[in-house]
Amino acid sequence: MTEFTRRLLLQGAAGVITAAALPPRTAAAVQQGGRDVTGRLARYMVEARTRALPPDVLREAKHRVLDTIAAMISGAHLRPGEVAIDFVRGQGGVAEASVLTTNVRTTAINAALANGMLGHADETDDFEPVTKAHPGCAVVPAALALAERDGRSGMEFLRAVTLGYDACCRFLMALGPDHVRATHRSAEGTSATFGATAAAAAMARFDERRMRYALSYGAQQVSGLWSWTRDTDHIEKAFDFGGMGARNGVAAAVMVQAGFTGVDAVLDGEHNMIDALSTEPKPEEMVAGLGTRFYVTETAIKTYSVGYPIQAPVDALLTLRRQHNLTPDNVERVVARLPEDGALIVNNRAMPDVNLQYVLAVALADGGVSFEASHSHERMEQPPIRALRQRIELVPDKSLMDPAAPRSGFVEVTLRDGRTVSHFVRHASGTKENPLDTAGVSAKARNLMLPVLGAQRADAVIQRVNALDQLDDMRALMPLLTAV
Repeated sequence: MTEFTRRLLLQGAAGVITAAALPPRTAAAVQQGGRDVTGRLARYMVEARTRALPPDVLREAKHRVLDTIAAMISGAHLRPGEVAIDFVRGQGGVAEASVLTTNVRTTAINAALANGMLGHADETDDFEPVTKAHPGCAVVPAALALAERDGRSGMEFLRAVTLGYDACCRFLMALGPDHVRATHRSAEGTSATFGATAAAAAMARFDERRMRYALSYGAQQVSGLWSWTRDTDHIEKAFDFGGMGARNGVAAAVMVQAGFTGVDAVLDGEHNMIDALSTEPKPEEMVAGLGTRFYVTETAIKTYSVGYPIQAPVDALLTLRRQHNLTPDNVERVVARLPEDGALIVNNRAMPDVNLQYVLAVALADGGVSFEASHSHERMEQPPIRALRQRIELVPDKSLMDPAAPRSGFVEVTLRDGRTVSHFVRHASGTKENPLDTAGVSAKARNLMLPVLGAQRADAVIQRVNALDQLDDMRALMPLLTAV
């Protein structure tokens, strides 16, 4: 079987493709749909391995990698991370890749699972506001596992991560992000496998045919239910958002490396993945803007380690606190208005980091929201904080359901002297509209890593990741990230 060529596909666009030019199953898919989305995506995935990244894209890719590594390191000391580490340690396996902060070396598949769960052990990983995807906690661990196993360069790793972000978010755009949740599925879990598959396939240096097979094995594993909102321990949520997708993506690549063959046009023709998962399919979104629009530049890096719907109202309340010298003693009442879909996720939840009333109470009391406070069940139940929580109301507001600003927040504070002050944050700090610079991302990462690694190693990680494009072998990074 010969490799497909761009020339043949261009001829096909003009109506000249013949069945003899493609494998029988692929030809049938193209004839039925006339689009060959699988082939166009697979060819881009091959090219993306060596394609130069624009300077701004390269910078933002390094920002997301640093942000995710910091999330993994801090997450290792939280319960979801501890459970993941214990699980993978017990699995054994060939020593191919490392579990961060530990001396565990295991299969690339197992390492991706554990590191993915570490990456979403709390609420500090990045988030794409339109699709609701969390690319970093699945894509980065998947790419990292194979980069370590095979000794890939930092630049190749960054290209694979960038590709993974593109596949992750475009997959949801093809299905329709709102449609996914309307059918009780998790946008985060559903997209994680597809993004991790693309990143892992790039790390595996597949040709077009094997890229197609990897996409098919990734597609067969795509899953995720919105029932994670009922998880009170964040353990299943860490699996759903990070571990599951990272594991599935690496498994898809490793199986294809082992000689597994499969469907070569899973995004096209009869029973294709997009039609199977959506009643509002937009398959062209899978390839729209590839090479010119990079989702790695569009995700929001969280300023606070809390659920994303809480980021904007925290910004708003802290702004009011500075402007008007607000304190728990002079505030009578706080009303936070959020877009309706986000408000439903963070209303008086059992987990501190996704409980808006608790997080705003801490922000008012402390003048900020630390990592420790955002994860403290004990603090959440302290009488002064409980009293503050009773004065904070969350209002789901349909009028804030704006596709251009899907995670805004409006906060109104009534003071005991009768005055009312308010502030609206359309785009929280860390969004593409209000981005963090390298110093800001580095400062956040340092705060997360410092309690685990100490100052010297945390600073060394930041320095190395910010120069990752100059690293010849990703294995050289691992001693800074693992137990010594």
